[in-house]
Amino acid sequence: MRVTHVITRLVIGGAQENTIATVLGLQNRPGLQVHLVAGPSPGPEGSLESAFAAQPELLTILPSLIRPIHPCYDLLAWLRLVKMFRVAPPRIVHTHSGKAGLLARLAARRAGVPIIIHTVHGPSFGPFQGPVPNLVFRTAEKCAAAVTTHFISVADAMTRQYLAAGVGRPDQFSRIFSGFALEPFLAARNDPELRARLGIAPTDFVVGKIARLFQLKGHEDLIDAAPDVLRRHPRTKFLLVGDGVLRPRLQERARAAGLEKQVIFAGLVAPADIPQYVGVMDVVAHLSRREGLPRALPQAMAAGRPVAAYDRDGANEVCFPGQTGFLIPLGDVKTLAERLAQLAGDPALRERLGRRGREFARENFAVATMVESIYALYQKLALRESN
Repeated sequence: MRVTHVITRLVIGGAQENTIATVLGLQNRPGLQVHLVAGPSPGPEGSLESAFAAQPELLTILPSLIRPIHPCYDLLAWLRLVKMFRVAPPRIVHTHSGKAGLLARLAARRAGVPIIIHTVHGPSFGPFQGPVPNLVFRTAEKCAAAVTTHFISVADAMTRQYLAAGVGRPDQFSRIFSGFALEPFLAARNDPELRARLGIAPTDFVVGKIARLFQLKGHEDLIDAAPDVLRRHPRTKFLLVGDGVLRPRLQERARAAGLEKQVIFAGLVAPADIPQYVGVMDVVAHLSRREGLPRALPQAMAAGRPVAAYDRDGANEVCFPGQTGFLIPLGDVKTLAERLAQLAGDPALRERLGRRGREFARENFAVATMVESIYALYQKLALRESN
């Protein structure tokens, strides 16, 4: 059974890491031929295309599949996808991300692909944008849903949002947590040499954030909360792991607040090195205003670190207040500062939250668990289609 995955781009990010892990994990399953089509991945956010260096035949880069809306390129990408699906017909087309999710599902329908699956990694509509973009994206999702066999949601929150918007039916959705390699995070340690290279003293309390420096990721809120935390716990550092177009603006925001030495921009870090950076963090904050289920949360939990997250999208499906961390009302910088200060002053609380979080991550986020669930879904849908 041939399965073709399609994603808009392979920049460093949770949806992309999920897709790569799925493709590489499924290729060893009996009876499956798995292939990935992706658009180009330029820019400061980093590329994950090297994940296929040892098996380049698994990946095809489609130059016209670009992230911005562009009628000419979009039509060209759609035509190319239709041709690809006709030349080497897949039984399943499995799409990821907004642009690829729309174009590839419509192309698969045109090419007569019998099973079309879309993974909802994060919402394409919601209160984070205005009414006109929301109308456009909801309409596009409804059009694509009309040709979709099944949806995979990385969090139940995504299913609820899509159903509330009139996208799909309840029986079309399955929740499958986004798995990752647990072992490096389970083995993460507080490396004094890495701390020293980053300018962090052994006694500093470190608030970490792992995310692209991009809109809606909440870096501004963390910087705004920093002065209040520092008043209570002066030996606090804020470690931002990731890069992106907002770096100059965020650096200027930190300078304007007199936080040049307290806010550390680690820059782009290879996914394989993320566990080392989590190891030097005492707590991980995730403040995104738009995300399905942020991988940074279970990754931090696997490393035994408590988390502080905005109560948005799927965060409350892994961040359990008083058990694995704290949920913060969206945009409530004051409460964010209070919770971070509470964690800074209570090592026993950090230990207890971290221990429970590690147990939860170990039980729910193994790559093998995710791949097995997706493989079982493929088999179920294929059997249903053949009958």
